[in-house]
Amino acid sequence: MIQKTVKTWKNNTPHNNGLLFLIEKCINLNQFKQIHAHLLKSYLPENPLSIGPLLSAAAVSGDTALFAYACSIFRYLLRRNTFMYNTMIRGYVQTHSPIPAIFCYLDMLNCGLIANNYTFPPLIKACTLLLPSSKLIGSLVHAHVVKFGFPDDPFVLSALIEFYSSVRDMVTAQGLFDGSPKRDVVLWTAMVDGYGKNGDVKNARELFDEMPERNAISWSAMMAAYSRISDFKEVLRLFEQMQEVGTKPNESVLVTILTACANLGALSQGMWVHSYAKRHNLDSNHILATALADMYSKCGCVESAFSVFEGIPNKDVSAWNAIISGVAMNGYARKSLELFSRMGVHGTKPTEATFIAILTACTHARLVDEGLKLFEQMGTLFKVEPQLEHYACVVDLLGRAGRLEEAEKFIEEKMGGLEGGDANVWGALLSACRTYGNVEVGNRVWKKLTNLRLGDCGTYVLLYNIYSEAGWEMQAKKVRRLMTEAGLKKKPGCSVIEVDGVVDEFLAGDLSHPQAREICMMLNSLFKVVNLE
Repeated sequence: MIQKTVKTWKNNTPHNNGLLFLIEKCINLNQFKQIHAHLLKSYLPENPLSIGPLLSAAAVSGDTALFAYACSIFRYLLRRNTFMYNTMIRGYVQTHSPIPAIFCYLDMLNCGLIANNYTFPPLIKACTLLLPSSKLIGSLVHAHVVKFGFPDDPFVLSALIEFYSSVRDMVTAQGLFDGSPKRDVVLWTAMVDGYGKNGDVKNARELFDEMPERNAISWSAMMAAYSRISDFKEVLRLFEQMQEVGTKPNESVLVTILTACANLGALSQGMWVHSYAKRHNLDSNHILATALADMYSKCGCVESAFSVFEGIPNKDVSAWNAIISGVAMNGYARKSLELFSRMGVHGTKPTEATFIAILTACTHARLVDEGLKLFEQMGTLFKVEPQLEHYACVVDLLGRAGRLEEAEKFIEEKMGGLEGGDANVWGALLSACRTYGNVEVGNRVWKKLTNLRLGDCGTYVLLYNIYSEAGWEMQAKKVRRLMTEAGLKKKPGCSVIEVDGVVDEFLAGDLSHPQAREICMMLNSLFKVVNLE
């Protein structure tokens, strides 16, 4: 069949539909090699049009073996054209190899070939991948964009806006956007996404509201911006508006919605997303399935989380982390340890997030020895370098078990003292001091933090409570005075409740809710009933 197709192609140049059909049907390296062999046998390798489709299919296939084969083909080609160089640049970018992509572009110029509008989007993407040292190289590529006459190409402009957003240069990105003669939905979305990724939700929303038209990607960019700053209620409000205008959500939108539902405990809305995903055959997407498992876990529906997890065909590390963390937060520490072992049998290498989840599980179940053993195995067995979050987990593990002196010793020996930690480490130790009423250890920690001029609002509040509950009124007043002098204010606590699919958030001391009076009266009635019992 291959011989016949190649022969047909050879006799009908340039209409090579038969060859393209065969290339598209290739599923492994051996099949690509067969077609390549027939091309070589047919004396076609010197014609760029003959080898180009094969090179392109292998280079951008997403398969590492095929890309390596494409590199070997490209390396020995005697004649190359711009299309081939563009193909290789795209392939390098897809395999997260930005430096070879840039050298490939330079080689193209050295060969006397001219870049076209298809050259620059992947090349600019390569500059984005070079962070944090990419701004100079990206600016030089931008100069080449102008030199070769593509400053107004929408795809090139979109890539440049994404690049400047990644290096936090929104002034240049905004200038490119304002100077564009034709601002389509792609450019508008790139700007919204750029501001969102830089934490400037105000400007992102202003642009979003001004957009003449929006697609699912535009809505996704705006929702993601709110999700990054943990404004999950606004994410759900935007989704409601998106449904009202009839825009069909994509997988990215649904993942963002599920993240919001997980953090707000909005189970009914999360279940609606699951139902929608099933109806539209989207639940096979492993990222969406992982978000579903996470949502069900955080809403307390462990069985549903397991059901979704078991249905994921090729479980990656994110899926394992979601279920291990979800099981742990629902109190099933032993089960999370079983899943961790199963993850190893599956051949999936744990990450930093995996160990945070499993150490947290050990902490809540008071499995101190198991937790300490896993921490020691992180670097030795699993080759995962412990970070501050992992040290904080161990301090919390020891502290919650009442082993405060051990926790204090761990900080001194493993972290080089309190100055090697952060608010999570100090908070874990001080929280344990308060729980067990160990004012002596708490006082020692406080003195060290004071000498090092360390500590945050949470640290001060914990110290105040430790001293106050121990009857050390003078020290408690001193901590409160220091808080006032430093201008520190404790963030009010909040609670979230979902009723009939609507999520309401309540802050401590906040009476702005329209039914605040009725809510307070109902709470007072409940308190009276409890006291009577």
